[in-house]
Amino acid sequence: MELVYPPVVATAKAWFRALDMKIQIDGAENIPSEGGAVLASNHVSYLDFIFCGLGAQPAKRLVRFMAKKSVFDHKISGPLMRGMRHIPVDRDAGAASFREATQALKDGEVVGVFPEATISESFTVKELKSGAVRLARTAKVPLVPMVVWGPQRLWTKGHKKELGKRHVPIIIKIGEAIEMPKGVSPDALTATLKERLSALLDAAQRAYPDKPSGPEDRWWLPAHLGGTAPLPEAAAV
Repeated sequence: MELVYPPVVATAKAWFRALDMKIQIDGAENIPSEGGAVLASNHVSYLDFIFCGLGAQPAKRLVRFMAKKSVFDHKISGPLMRGMRHIPVDRDAGAASFREATQALKDGEVVGVFPEATISESFTVKELKSGAVRLARTAKVPLVPMVVWGPQRLWTKGHKKELGKRHVPIIIKIGEAIEMPKGVSPDALTATLKERLSALLDAAQRAYPDKPSGPEDRWWLPAHLGGTAPLPEAAAV
């Protein structure tokens, strides 16, 4: 029985309504309605897991996210994360996290992964870790790419937190599952995942209805769209 997750989802939806967020979800039909699946998302903000989870709501699925262990150690977020059965990632003991996620997938859960491993300050898709591909292949479940665009305006690395900002559009795009034929290496499949995420993110960015309000508000756009976010090479440094 889910005692913690449903109230958290209800609270998040109330927050969305109170702030009059304009949330658009495209491709929710690509999330399986039952059985295990890996959701692999881009990472632009500290709030991405909330919106990725929302993207799975039309399929009536609860996503178990893999998150760094320090979040579970926090006195406030820790009990919530454990209550929602998210999966802690200890970088000094990665094999245990991988086993736990694999078992969750085999048990029919949807596991959420951010293969960039950290927020992309360029707001483009960074180089990816191969964990999402390896999880999906090991557990023999679909690998579903998804992107979020807009949450960086509320709370992201290096910028002021504005959780009370109203009328912010959020776009969530979910792509078709990536085929993983035998004989194709994890690195090659990870390159395919990056291509899919980049295409989905480009579509979300170009469909986004808001524009910066002025020169100082261009920080949340990537450089190739006229924003002042650092170029990927500079952000990586």
